[in-house]
Amino acid sequence: MRIVVAEDSPILRAGLVGLLEDEGHEVVAALPDATRLREAVEEHRPQIVVSDIRMPPTHTDEGLRAAIELRAADPSLRILIFSQYVETQYASRLLAGNSAGVGYLLKERVMDTKDFMDALERVASGGTALDPEVVSQLVGASNSRNALETLTPREREVLGLMAEGRSNAAIAAALFVTERAVEKHVASIFTKLDLPVSGADHRRVLAVLRYLGV
Repeated sequence: MRIVVAEDSPILRAGLVGLLEDEGHEVVAALPDATRLREAVEEHRPQIVVSDIRMPPTHTDEGLRAAIELRAADPSLRILIFSQYVETQYASRLLAGNSAGVGYLLKERVMDTKDFMDALERVASGGTALDPEVVSQLVGASNSRNALETLTPREREVLGLMAEGRSNAAIAAALFVTERAVEKHVASIFTKLDLPVSGADHRRVLAVLRYLGV
């Protein structure tokens, strides 16, 4: 894959570049701030952008705002936010409308490079990869809870894992149930949330968006 990295820490930026290149990907630009991110994407046409949130010049939310602008300009561009912070307002905007191809990982909670690469590849293939803490804070910030209140505790567990980007097989393994049981829970979630029949993958995205309140 062709990848653009935006990270203000020189050590972490070099580490990300090295990891990605060791895995056979091409890092076409590695930036220390978000000011040149749009220009780099327009020039190099990457498949995915890996970006921190708080970068120069203000160290507030430059990276996430740049990611939102990039997705608005090109909805097919994959975005993986890799940060120490959860910014619920802008994260909701990044996920709004279409969360396919979007990830949001917290640096201190990624314990293994394999986990990072798995999330990157999931996002690149059009899936989602959201840290559980990101999911929790987005759900906590949501006000549209009525339909979700009809879900059973187990269905809410399944939907929470769906929001993290996990497949039915991965959900089954996490909950120690059969994949068939997960399929039944997912079907029930779709029914209770009154989601249109337009393909299982599309309904998964809609269910996640409803869950996150975006």
